[in-house]
Amino acid sequence: MGTDMQEHEHRCGCGGAGCSGEQHVEATGGCTGSGCGGHGDHGGRDGHVGHDATGPGDGTETPVRMAGRVGAKLVVLSGKGGVGKSTVAVNLAVGLARTGRKVGLLDVDVHGPSVPRMLGLGRARPVAGEGWMAPVSAGPNLRVMSLGFFLPDPEVPVIWRGPVKMGMVRQFLVDVRWGDLDVLVVDCPPGTGDEPLSVLQLLGPDAHAVIVTTPQGVAVDDVRRSVGFCRQLGNPILGIVENMGGYVCPKCGELTPLFPAGGGEQLARETGVAFLGSIPLHPDLTRAGDAGRSLLEADLSAGHEPVHPVIRAFQPVVGAAGTVCPTGDSEAPGRSASEIPANGNGGHAPQGASDMKIAIPLAAGRLCQHFGHCEQFAVLTVDPDDGTVKGQELLTPPPHEPGVLPAWIADTGTRLVIAGGMGARARQLLEERGVQVLVGASAADPADLVAAWFGNRLELGVNTCDH
Repeated sequence: MGTDMQEHEHRCGCGGAGCSGEQHVEATGGCTGSGCGGHGDHGGRDGHVGHDATGPGDGTETPVRMAGRVGAKLVVLSGKGGVGKSTVAVNLAVGLARTGRKVGLLDVDVHGPSVPRMLGLGRARPVAGEGWMAPVSAGPNLRVMSLGFFLPDPEVPVIWRGPVKMGMVRQFLVDVRWGDLDVLVVDCPPGTGDEPLSVLQLLGPDAHAVIVTTPQGVAVDDVRRSVGFCRQLGNPILGIVENMGGYVCPKCGELTPLFPAGGGEQLARETGVAFLGSIPLHPDLTRAGDAGRSLLEADLSAGHEPVHPVIRAFQPVVGAAGTVCPTGDSEAPGRSASEIPANGNGGHAPQGASDMKIAIPLAAGRLCQHFGHCEQFAVLTVDPDDGTVKGQELLTPPPHEPGVLPAWIADTGTRLVIAGGMGARARQLLEERGVQVLVGASAADPADLVAAWFGNRLELGVNTCDH
């Protein structure tokens, strides 16, 4: 995807009228790989999301093996649009991460990828190489991937047919280096079509569905089909979440029903599915999403009853999800990253895949908390398959002047900076040059920080130098 989407409206539907080889290359900005519509695989070039739709000829997908160990899989879906699936998915993922679980959040909504905005990651760009991508960090224990990271122009539509969407879902599952996760949460677009079908088939029969509805009958009728959809595919249903279950007045706290009450709970009873809870509509919830944060950033593991009604309503949803992804799952014995297949055919990534560079500001040989005032930078060359450090340079930075250091870092070929603290302007300049930034890391040896990041064990705290 990368720069291709900046210069071309991606019109290819892989099967649409006139989609021959030359026209497809033009429509995809020069993508000459043969992975569109089931012709092969060409994923990962400079962050370009490929279109491999390989699988049985009848349109079904066989489960894939992800590049890391995943303890549990939760797929948030609904037969109706506009019910708040992304709100539920984001807050569920944040809530699970706040309980100490290692969480991946995958947004597969092609036409409305809103997760980056809701988590304040609108400027982020994933680190990517030949045949691999790294998810974007959204704080301690949470990693995110979305097509939204590859769409720099909000006015450019994504006009894709089914095979392309299926290929994107496959690539985000197979090529993204998630590391070991306690749980993967997937945010699906509405309906029972290509994306949710591909997700459930590719993740396999142990993926649990979290079905979202609103109380009114029009939504419940459509969401009822989601229950049948999951049962027909053989996937267990964790339960139904009713969103917008009344409006909470921010002044007096009174709950006023906006729709006929109890539609979600009634649907759960009729279909024999667990009812996970009703989430009220509150101005704080909508403001938080627009501002790029989750209300559940409050510590849910402290053992006290939360005051905010939305946080209180989300607690049983997070608790129910926790029953299928117990804390510490990702720490269970398993294969190392180098032993895990990096593609859907069970083989390793092709030899010669591009290395990545990670830069870390240093003071006395350990991570420096002040990005702009460090003594040296350690620039580590790392194998993206298993996190092996293949080399390290110690570079003296240029004089500290506005805008100089981010450009210098980008010119070294660095794709990721791990820092303790960094000003907002420096971070913006790095991300505009395609460099992912992680802040809030503790002082440690550079190699240990890299190993923790690849193992999804890197703990990030407060930005110590946000000015």
